[in-house]
Amino acid sequence: MTAMAMVFHGQSFIASLPHRQTAIGGYRMTATNPATAARRDGAWRHIGRVLSAAASVALLAGCEDKNTFVAPPPPKVDVATPVQRPVTRYIEATGNTAPIKSVDLVARVQGFLQSIDYQDGSFVKQGTQLFTIEPETYKLKLEQAQAAEIGAQASLRQSEADYKRQAELVQRQAVSQATLDTSTSNRDNAQANLQQAQANTKLAEVNYGYTKVTAPFDGIVSAHMVSVGELVGVSSPTQLATIVAMDPIYVNFTVNEQDVLRIRAEAARRGLTPADMKHFPIQVGLQTETGYPHEGKLDYVSPTLNQSTGTLAVRGLVPNDTRLLLPGYFVRVRVPFSQEKDSLLVPDAALGSDQGGRYLLVVNGDNIVEQRKVQIGPVDNGLRVIESGLKPDDRIVIAGLLRVIPGQKIDPQVTKIEQPQASSK
Repeated sequence: MTAMAMVFHGQSFIASLPHRQTAIGGYRMTATNPATAARRDGAWRHIGRVLSAAASVALLAGCEDKNTFVAPPPPKVDVATPVQRPVTRYIEATGNTAPIKSVDLVARVQGFLQSIDYQDGSFVKQGTQLFTIEPETYKLKLEQAQAAEIGAQASLRQSEADYKRQAELVQRQAVSQATLDTSTSNRDNAQANLQQAQANTKLAEVNYGYTKVTAPFDGIVSAHMVSVGELVGVSSPTQLATIVAMDPIYVNFTVNEQDVLRIRAEAARRGLTPADMKHFPIQVGLQTETGYPHEGKLDYVSPTLNQSTGTLAVRGLVPNDTRLLLPGYFVRVRVPFSQEKDSLLVPDAALGSDQGGRYLLVVNGDNIVEQRKVQIGPVDNGLRVIESGLKPDDRIVIAGLLRVIPGQKIDPQVTKIEQPQASSK
């Protein structure tokens, strides 16, 4: 019996129930005994329950043949094998630049500043005159010392001539030995006076040279710190300005103890001596630059490790002919120390993490996803180096990690990992 037929049968049964009607004032009224009404209400409730049960059975019977459960197909997931290529290993650090030469220009003689002979902040060559300090007084002192030297030379010549005459007369026994001794003493005194006069002349020359302050090397001179007409060098040397050499430039940084051990182990494997390690290339980049465009070489390695910080002080020397690197900059530094031929690399997006560390989702031969713990290394040209836990032929999930559950079967869509463009050096 169908659900519709059961409904019609119920309606016919309801219509057959007895009731009474009375016509009053043209209206048809139904009069019902209270006892009869109670029985009728119970009958109605019984009928309702019967009809509901019948309808439910009919609906279940009608759906039994149509709604058969069918499992959804495995999700399509992009998988790829890791990239395998040579990778250069680097020691990365943060350092700062420092000038190889920085000198305070001071007044070494006393006098009034006569002129400033350069533009503040300009680049000057070695020997360029920068300041002039009242040279007339020291020029006169030099001329005075030169005149005294000439007089001492004349006195020495006269004393030598007198000594020769007295020596001949003593041989002839014309004069006494005491006279020759006096002549010898006069000659020696004249020679000493000449040496002192020569020293005074050199000292006067030096002081006269200090009246002209020149650049000791090629560099940029800071703003002057004194003004023309100011008395300088009165009680102590007066600082006039500072000159800084810009090319090349030092890069100071530190290396932690673990990296030091790695570098020394690699050097021992390659048979390098400490002197050879000073020729390691270094690459430097500013905070706003992409990659490491500035290249130089190691210049100094500290012989001892700092016990308080556990680091080793290292210094690099970088050409700076364009003077783009200024002393005091914070820079990024990396030092290549080894190269591996067959490293495995994956995109960072393929890596997941949990309390156990980093992992990859690997698809096995039955297309079932497995979670694989891995050890990661540095980023090389946009891809992450995998140190351990991965094989070259493993298929890894590279996209949609949140839609994949370990132990789930998937429909792998084999693709290829796109290698990002190499960063500029």
